[in-house]
Amino acid sequence: MTTPRMRRPKKPADYLNIISRAVFSAGLSWASIDAKWDAFEEAFCGFDPARVAAFDEATIRNLAEDPRLLRSERKIAATVENAKALLAIEREHGSIRSWLDSFSHYADAAKDVGKRFKYLSKTFGAYYFLYIAGAKVRDFPSFEEWSAQTGEEHPRMRELVAANEDREVQPFRRRRSSRKV
Repeated sequence: MTTPRMRRPKKPADYLNIISRAVFSAGLSWASIDAKWDAFEEAFCGFDPARVAAFDEATIRNLAEDPRLLRSERKIAATVENAKALLAIEREHGSIRSWLDSFSHYADAAKDVGKRFKYLSKTFGAYYFLYIAGAKVRDFPSFEEWSAQTGEEHPRMRELVAANEDREVQPFRRRRSSRKV
């Protein structure tokens, strides 16, 4: 499977789509979520934050029973909460882009992403979201720098960066301890 070139988000639904893909893929095969993504987009109204934020508990339970989707009521509920968070960001900052452009440092952006969004970690989830969203943070780390800083190696992210930056991305290699036990 070839990793497609990503498209930068243009509207709020695009941002919720990015966040939701990371949320539903967490701990699972990205390929299995990719195979179901059209059904996710349909079930979540094209990831329109205003529509998703209006989902009630009955809707969440019904989606958790939908065989086309990942049956995780907690991740579905998190998607509803994440839609509400995006709407709050728009109210606070005027737009999601303005919010993204408000950060001076990557660490601050990653921390805020991890705080605002459910099931989107401050490490991989934040990096994935900020990278695809095109955050213009002055000290945004390359994938290799991020891997070295966090100790994480995410093959899907490495493929995404390689495809979109037209370069070979080196896998993270943990340093071996020189201490003898």
